[in-house]
Amino acid sequence: MRTPTGTLCIDHAARNNLRDVTVDVPLGCLVAITGVAGAGKTSLLACLPRNEKVAVLDQTPIRGSRRSSPATYSGALDDIRAEFAAANNVKANLFSPNSAGACANCAGLGVTFTPTPLGDDVTATCASCQGARFQQEALSHTLRKKTIADVLDMAIETAAGFFSDSPAADILNRLTDVGIGYIHLGQPLTDLSGGERQRRRLAIEMGRQAPVYVLDEPTNGLHLADVDNLVGVCESLIEGGASVIVADHHRDLIARSDWVIDLGHDAGHDGGSVVFEGTPADLTRAKTHTGRALRASHA
Repeated sequence: MRTPTGTLCIDHAARNNLRDVTVDVPLGCLVAITGVAGAGKTSLLACLPRNEKVAVLDQTPIRGSRRSSPATYSGALDDIRAEFAAANNVKANLFSPNSAGACANCAGLGVTFTPTPLGDDVTATCASCQGARFQQEALSHTLRKKTIADVLDMAIETAAGFFSDSPAADILNRLTDVGIGYIHLGQPLTDLSGGERQRRRLAIEMGRQAPVYVLDEPTNGLHLADVDNLVGVCESLIEGGASVIVADHHRDLIARSDWVIDLGHDAGHDGGSVVFEGTPADLTRAKTHTGRALRASHA
C-alpha cells in the first residue's frame, strides 16, 4: 500500500441509507468504495467535501445537444480547425459544422427531420451532404488527404495518431487512455452512455490536475483491457501527487487499490454501514459479499 499523505474525514454521514457513518478516507492513494448495489457507495461519495480541489466525476448527463461531440466538448476541435485553416489559408470557422462550414440543407446536423401527423419526426440522412454535415466548400479543403468530415468520422484513437504532432494530441491521447478511444470524434454526446461521459470528463479534468478525483462506477461497460488502462490512468494521477477515490464493483480495480472501504452488509435498509476497512489482501479474509467475491477471483 502507498503511504497516505493525509485523510478526508466523512463525519456522521446519514445521507439516504447511510447509518451515521464516520470514516477517514486516505489521500495520496487509490481508494475503492465497495459493496453490493444499493449498499450506499454513491451516497458515501456524495458526503465527501465539495470544493475546487475535488473533481467529482459521476454519470449524470452532460448538458448539450446533438451538435455537441467529443471533439467540441474536449476542445480538440479548436486545434483541429486551426490546423486545417493554416494548411489551406482559409478561416477556421469554415471547418465547423455549427458555423460557416455548415451544410445549408441540414444546418450542419447531417440529418433532416420531417414532421408526421402523429407529432413525431422522421429522421433521414441529409440528401445534400449525405450526412457529412459540411458544405462543399469546406469539404474541398484537405489536411494530409483527409477532409474535416473524414477527421470527425475517425475513432478518437485513430485521430490521436493522425494528429500526433498537433496541440490536439494531448487531449486525444488522454481520451484514449481512459478507455473511450473507440468513440468517433464527431459522435453526438447524446449517443454516449453515463460511463462514457464520466470517462470523458476524467480525461478533460486530467488536464487541470485536480488534487482529488472522485469517480462513481467508472468501469461500467468497459472491456477487461480497458479496465486495466483506466486503473493505470488512476495510478499515474496518484504518482503525480493526486488522490483517487472510486466507488466500483470491478474486482480487478478493487484488487489493485491501496485501501478499501466496504459497505453493507446488504442493500437498502440492510446496507449503509462500513463493514470493512483495510487493504485488498485483508479484504479477501473478510466475511462480506465483496470479500468473498474477491477471494473467489483470486483462488
